[in-house]
Amino acid sequence: MRPSGKPHRALFELDLLRAMAMVADCGSFTTAAARLHSTQSTVSQKIRRLEQLAGHPLLVRGNRDVHPTDAGQTLLGIARQMLALNDQMGEALAGATVAVTLRLGVPEDFVSARTTELLGRFNRRHRGVKLEVTSGLSRDLANAYDHGELDLVLVKQRRNSRQGVQCWPEPMRWVDSVRSPCIGLDPVPLVTFPPRGLYRDELIAAVEGMGRRWRISFTSSSLSGIQGAVADGMGISLLPARAMTREHRALTPRHGLPPVDSIEIAMLHRSNAEPLVLELATQFTRLLDRERR
Repeated sequence: MRPSGKPHRALFELDLLRAMAMVADCGSFTTAAARLHSTQSTVSQKIRRLEQLAGHPLLVRGNRDVHPTDAGQTLLGIARQMLALNDQMGEALAGATVAVTLRLGVPEDFVSARTTELLGRFNRRHRGVKLEVTSGLSRDLANAYDHGELDLVLVKQRRNSRQGVQCWPEPMRWVDSVRSPCIGLDPVPLVTFPPRGLYRDELIAAVEGMGRRWRISFTSSSLSGIQGAVADGMGISLLPARAMTREHRALTPRHGLPPVDSIEIAMLHRSNAEPLVLELATQFTRLLDRERR
């Protein structure tokens, strides 16, 4: 074999570095040995081995104390980093063996201050729980739940379309732009979620029931996209009351649009769900119950 040409590099064992750091901190071999639950001779041997690897004296041994040389100070700075990283790695791996992952799915309009506050309290109570939260369209969340990718979900659905652990009616509002209203235009421009998206059929059926012509002016799978398009005068839409902003105005029955009471929020989790899933479900149940009082 041909030599690599690379110089031999010393491997500094953490046990030797820890002995060096303890002696430097204590200023005494005797005190360092006691804190390391070792003997003074063993600690001295470790320091000599470390000095051989370093190729420099690392400690000045005085009559009353011990202190690092310049080379020792250089080594100590790096040694403390290595020891800290070693401890950090141990803590991370220990946590990984006991951590529990809880996978939650919520509609976009549920990602609010109240929800994040609830999740924050839950995380503080259960430091070992890794909470993974997914937000999106209800059909996508329900599909992920059915495929075992989520443990607990809140979904929007038409009433009684699927049995949930808990269900709550979702108040809906017809919304238009405050700055550039569109309800008087012909045909009426509609801002909707994609085909098969919730609310889309109700929106189209209501406008047709008024005998009005309509056209799809804007489609988005993002709630924020729908909210922005309505606010900027792209068209009217049907949204949960919680999703209305100050840039929206609610259309009333005098505009000819019927009330929509066919939407509900359903909570889904498995009958054999873990206690942590049940606890989080209880917290969301209390939150939704309070919002409807």
